[in-house]
Amino acid sequence: MDNETPSTPKGIVWASFVLSIVGVAISTYLTIAHYKGVTFFACPDQGLINCATVTTSAQSKFLGLPVSNLGLAFFLAMVVINSPWVWRRNSLLLDRIRAASLLSGMGFVLWLIAAELLIIDHICLWCTGVHVVTFALLIVVSRTWSSELFRRSN
Repeated sequence: MDNETPSTPKGIVWASFVLSIVGVAISTYLTIAHYKGVTFFACPDQGLINCATVTTSAQSKFLGLPVSNLGLAFFLAMVVINSPWVWRRNSLLLDRIRAASLLSGMGFVLWLIAAELLIIDHICLWCTGVHVVTFALLIVVSRTWSSELFRRSN
């Protein structure tokens, strides 16, 4: 880290790291539930909120992979890239990877929300937890973004 590059505020570093860990925890639960076929803890199975209907729908897979696996992979990558040790590197490349990952992740979340509301007609509370964590992570990390992040390299 050079002296001209300001370090990332500790609150952002730790918030992004903790949110990433929370994302891993929820995604792990969803992945286990997918493969074990367990009943979801604290999620009704009738009415609008119905985790089982959402997680067994056609939209619960993307390119043949369970969405829960993709979420788990995403958050495992976020734990690494949002770890305090990686934040210390102050690298534009890492910042760009972090931004691209979060923007892609949020785009996927928006698609999943649309699928829940417009196609499946049910909402999964655990999935909503992942969506909220992804959005919060985007908000927290975007506070570090500067115009340089999106400037084209010559």
